[in-house]
Amino acid sequence: MSDEPNDNINEYYSKVVQRLDIFLAEVSNFTRSKIQYLIKDGKVLVDDVAIFKPSFVLSIGSKVVIFLSNPKEQQKILPQDLNIEILYQDNDIAVINKPQGMTVHPANNIYTDTLVNALLYKLDNLSGINGELRPGIVHRLDKETSGIMLIAKHDVSHNILSQQFKNRTISKIYWGVVQGKLKQQSGTINTLIARHKSDRKKMTVSSSGKHATTKYKVLKDFNQSQLVEFDLLTGRTHQIRVHCKYLNTPIVGDIIYGNTKLCQHQLLHAYKIEFVHPLTNQKMKFEAPLPQYFLKYINQF
Repeated sequence: MSDEPNDNINEYYSKVVQRLDIFLAEVSNFTRSKIQYLIKDGKVLVDDVAIFKPSFVLSIGSKVVIFLSNPKEQQKILPQDLNIEILYQDNDIAVINKPQGMTVHPANNIYTDTLVNALLYKLDNLSGINGELRPGIVHRLDKETSGIMLIAKHDVSHNILSQQFKNRTISKIYWGVVQGKLKQQSGTINTLIARHKSDRKKMTVSSSGKHATTKYKVLKDFNQSQLVEFDLLTGRTHQIRVHCKYLNTPIVGDIIYGNTKLCQHQLLHAYKIEFVHPLTNQKMKFEAPLPQYFLKYINQF
C-alpha cells in the first residue's frame, strides 16, 4: 500500500484521547516514518495549529490536517495585490485589517485570493514556521469575519507571539450584531465546544468538547437586534458564533449558525487587539475600523 494519499490535503477527526503519531498511523495510509517526518516538518496541524511533537496528545473531536510535503504536488503560492489594510508594521510584525469573505491561508485546493497571497505582495518578510502555505500566520479569523490580525515577519517574533496567544495574554475584542435580544446586558458564557457530530464543518456546544469562555456587553439596542462587544477568554473555533447560537441570538448574517434575513453580510468584526511587542516589550493597542456594510446596518436605527 502506498504511503502517499491521492489528495494534497488530508483531514481527520479524533474520536478518542490519543497520541498524534499513533492516531495518524491508524487512520491514514502513511507509514510511521513518513508520519514522523511530516509532523517534525510542520506539515501536520491540530485545530489549525502546527504541531511538531509526535507525542502530542489529541483531544476528542480534534481536527487533524496533513499537508503533503511532495514538492511536485505542492502548489506555489503567488503574491496578489488584494484589498487589505495595513494598520501598522515594523521589522518584526504587521497589524492588518482583514476584509470579510477572505480566507486566511490556502487550503482545500484553494491557492489564490487568500490573505497569505496578499501578505506575500504587501510585505517584504514573513515568518516561515508554519510552512509555505501559512507564512506569517500566527492566528486566524473565520473567512466571513472581518477585522484585526497580527502577522509575524520572522520566526523569532512568531514564536513569542504564539506563546502570548497560548498564555492568553493577548486581548482580542470583537464587535458583533446579534439577532434578537440577550436576556442580560452583560455576562459570561461558559460552555464546552466540540465539532458537530453530523456536520464536520460546524462546531456545537457539547459535553465532550473543550472549555470555552466568552464575556459580552451590549453596546446598543435596535429593533430586532443588538450591537454587542465580545471578549474572548479562550480561542475555540467559531467560538463567538457558537455561543451566540447557543443563546438563541445568532450573529446577524451568519449563514452557518443563523441566517441572512436582516443583512447579507456577517456582522462580526475583530475590533481591537492589545499585546506586548515581541521584541521591544512595548505594550501595543490597535483598532480596526468597522466595514461600511457594518456601519450602514447599525446607523440605520
